[in-house]
Amino acid sequence: MELDLLAVGAGACGLAAAIAAHDEGLQTAVIEKFERPGGNTALSTGSVPGAGTRFQRAAGIADSPEKMLADYRRTAGEHDVPEVMQRLIEISAPLCEWLVDRVPSRLDIITDYAHVGHSLPRLHAPGSRRGSDLLADLLGAAQRRGIPVVTGNPVNELVVDARGVPAGVVAGGGRARETRLGAKKILLACNGFAAAPDLVREYCPEIAGAQYFGARGSTGEALRWGRGLGAALANMGAYQGYAAVSTPHGQLLSWTTIEKGGILVDDSGTRFGNEARGYSGFAKDVLSRVQQGAKVYAVFDDRICRHAQREEEFKELFDYGGIKPLAEGSVFQRAIDVYNLAARGVRPDAFGRDASAMAPLVPPYWIAQVLPGLFHTQGGLKTDPDARVLAIDGRPIPNLYAGGGAAAGISGRSGALGYLSGNGLLSALGLGWLAARAAADEIRRGAF
Repeated sequence: MELDLLAVGAGACGLAAAIAAHDEGLQTAVIEKFERPGGNTALSTGSVPGAGTRFQRAAGIADSPEKMLADYRRTAGEHDVPEVMQRLIEISAPLCEWLVDRVPSRLDIITDYAHVGHSLPRLHAPGSRRGSDLLADLLGAAQRRGIPVVTGNPVNELVVDARGVPAGVVAGGGRARETRLGAKKILLACNGFAAAPDLVREYCPEIAGAQYFGARGSTGEALRWGRGLGAALANMGAYQGYAAVSTPHGQLLSWTTIEKGGILVDDSGTRFGNEARGYSGFAKDVLSRVQQGAKVYAVFDDRICRHAQREEEFKELFDYGGIKPLAEGSVFQRAIDVYNLAARGVRPDAFGRDASAMAPLVPPYWIAQVLPGLFHTQGGLKTDPDARVLAIDGRPIPNLYAGGGAAAGISGRSGALGYLSGNGLLSALGLGWLAARAAADEIRRGAF
């Protein structure tokens, strides 16, 4: 049997592509190497940026793709796939509305504040702020449509025909019998390479010493297969870090605690940078401190703590003892006092932070010990705006698409400062959706 579209990887990208392809009339399936679908989608907050959605309009938020593009150009800067970035921004509103209307998924606009890199609220997320809920909606949609989602079947190699064109995969091993699957179109949706230390050292050396907290399946297969086929690579030094992973719990400390006015301080009582650079951009600063032997703590007040408890994961962390009261006369008080002077407008902030939100901080205070983490890489196979993988000479490799962590992302050319909240899911869902529609068009035209 030959499928029309085979998605390799059962995260947001592969599932969205399979759903969209099915609704275009294609015979499709998803294959996943682990026993459970999910990837980084399941570990995320499920947040998808969309500019000009009806949900924003209902909330009184005046947004547009032009405003979103300006935010992305300012934050991500120059990089290797600007045309992909522009296309994803242009389809961001229809994508969010498709997710709600056609999947359907339980997304709504987050109105509390504009997230990292965004000038106004445009993230759409489950009420729980759990990517696992978005994943459950996508899996439910696939099941209702009768789309096979085959787990526990790692793809071992891409199969090429006599022309050297991708034509299927060899999958299986272990408990699953090795099988060859033919497909007219193949979408690589099997995540990035952040769990492959050799590739991280090669392409993202500045964060190579950080602990990896992302999905264990991000081992770089798509990158290795693509290189073998002569694919071009793009934005390979870019990654998403996280500056505040609660330790020893290994759970994200909600960045709400910082965006609403909290600070990061080491155990000597020294604040060491501008936290407004964002949870991704500030990760290497925390890593530098930790590598020098310091412990790092997030410090915020009771008002911010109560606000953050609206989020289920923060509430869980609080209930499990990951958030502790700060004793009076602590070593952190001097840093708080100096920061509060800037928050009150008495003096400039020592690190240039100009967004203090609910600060100045007022007692009682709370703290959480944190570590920096690497969550996913943002470089990968270079694609055109329809998710077709491009060869080094710039021409599409026939029948091969990539999305999500397997494809070059839109977070700048290198480092973590170009990451805007929701970039990963915008690339995953958006490129999966675009790939499905492009594949359907090519198959109808007999282009394979």
